Amino acid sequence: QVQLVESGGGLVRPGGSLSLSCAASGFALDDYAIGWFRQVPGKEREGVSCISSSGGKTFYINPVKGRFTVSRDNAKNTVYLQMNSLKPEDTAIYYCAAADGSSCTYRSLEVWGQGTLVTVSS
Repeated sequence: QVQLVESGGGLVRPGGSLSLSCAASGFALDDYAIGWFRQVPGKEREGVSCISSSGGKTFYINPVKGRFTVSRDNAKNTVYLQMNSLKPEDTAIYYCAAADGSSCTYRSLEVWGQGTLVTVSS
């Protein structure tokens, strides 16, 4: 099996925090950049963050800058997304995906997880 599995989603209050994990099985993550995406029903999937294979480069979209942090532990074959100061507009299904190479300037995303639901509500 070659797959990614997201975990860590749940229901949190505005201003709260969650840490998402993206665990790989069947392949080694250390060769691949990993992107985080989110999707709200009826809307287009949105890229959120990306981390290069080594962890040396990270990228974020403006709405999450300063609040989200992407990291990775290649020894654990896992990538993380720490989400702080969560807002209701962060509510979405969050997905991770492996790129076709080591860089966040990837051409395609070849392996996707099934997603984990993050709900931010009072």
